[in-house]
Amino acid sequence: MLPIDAARANALKTDWDNLAIPVPWFIGRRFARPTMADLLPHLNWVPFFAAHDLAGPFPALLEHPVHGARARALHDRARWVLAELAKTSAFAPHGAYGFWPANSVDDDILVYKDDARASVLVRLHALRQQQIPDEGQPSLSVADFVAPKASFAPDYIGAYALSLGIDLDGRDDEGLSDEDRRLVAALVAQLTAAFAQFVHAQVRRDWAGTDKAPQPPDDRHPARDVGLRAATGGPVCPDRSEREAICRLLHTSEIGLAVTDTFALAPGASEVGLFFAHPQAAPFTLGPIGPDQLADLAARKGVSVEQAERWLV
Repeated sequence: MLPIDAARANALKTDWDNLAIPVPWFIGRRFARPTMADLLPHLNWVPFFAAHDLAGPFPALLEHPVHGARARALHDRARWVLAELAKTSAFAPHGAYGFWPANSVDDDILVYKDDARASVLVRLHALRQQQIPDEGQPSLSVADFVAPKASFAPDYIGAYALSLGIDLDGRDDEGLSDEDRRLVAALVAQLTAAFAQFVHAQVRRDWAGTDKAPQPPDDRHPARDVGLRAATGGPVCPDRSEREAICRLLHTSEIGLAVTDTFALAPGASEVGLFFAHPQAAPFTLGPIGPDQLADLAARKGVSVEQAERWLV
């Protein structure tokens, strides 16, 4: 494992003087309130079937000589559940997303109120890969995808928060059989992901230069997306505590989304994260970090090492 200073010295190098930085057409927040019909084209059925021990590409799986009959029955049942869910008050998708001027300072990202870049709204704390990289490969952090403050390059960042309004840890699945509860849980997980894809598609349209068409949802892989969507609590940004700053930026109480004292999201069918438009921004896995970076993170956040460690997934 690299010491954190060596990992930072091996950060992604960008020629900021000659990079055409995409500029969003607005600064601030917008709302997203999709219908079920809006989300279904973005729904990825492959993980849904995998949750039911049926592996294979979709829709070819429906015609599988051995598993096709079960897959078709499950698919029919799932479509019926989705149609019924869309009629209920429990299904109330609300989201917020937006763009702000931003610059990085080491592994922190400063998010500014406006293009004057004089007032910092939030300071985000990113982490960096410390595993020994392959020869010639950088030690990545999402902070690498935002122009350093010292470069004087006027960069931007996107943020989003979304919720289906469904609480499977509460009362929204009462009265269901165990099999239907499993089916609903798998569908809600993929609907949440579909909502994130729906918002990402809108972000591409709103953020000049990142509007290339996404891949079809039935053959989807995150690495094929244009621009990076990094969910907090995920492999790129595992620090759950960053949700508080992003939700504050987006005023998520207005869409019924809250962050708990342990930085969980309520209701549970929710997601919070960041967008990056750097041309080399692509999904990666942070991997384990060393005690030196953990201590550095705690110092940057002004908390104990024990607290900082608890907040990592």
